[in-house]
Amino acid sequence: MTARTIGIDPGNFGAIALFVGTQLIAVYDMPIVSMERNGKVKNSMSAQQFAYIIKDLKVVSATVERVSSMPGQGVSSVFSFGRSAGVIEGVLAALDIAITYVQPAKWQHSMGRGIGKDSSRHRAMELYPSHSEYFKLKKHDGRAEAVLIGAYGIKLAKGIVQ
Repeated sequence: MTARTIGIDPGNFGAIALFVGTQLIAVYDMPIVSMERNGKVKNSMSAQQFAYIIKDLKVVSATVERVSSMPGQGVSSVFSFGRSAGVIEGVLAALDIAITYVQPAKWQHSMGRGIGKDSSRHRAMELYPSHSEYFKLKKHDGRAEAVLIGAYGIKLAKGIVQ
């Protein structure tokens, strides 16, 4: 049986890319729910929906972008981003899925991504032209990044990159 693996771009605008062997099969937007906090409606990753998606995909491994705070980010957004990263790690660990973390600069360089978020969409379309509908809008950069992260993970597993 061919290995089923995923690439994950964490965050509210992130995504999950499913591969079987080296073939891109599907891309899923990160499941988000709206919640009221302190009188304001905030979007947040749904741990339950994420777990359901991952369990249903029956994967054996995942490549996940290693996230960290960036200068200028607000405390609230950093906390939310960190929470999402923790949900991802917890769900994958609970489902006994092997996790490889990769720094953004490493996968971006290896996958030939140019400068700017839009370059992820263009590179994903070049590598997977039959799946270009996943990347057609600017807001689909998270989908493209999940695909590129997953493709990097496949290259890493084959020893093509370090």
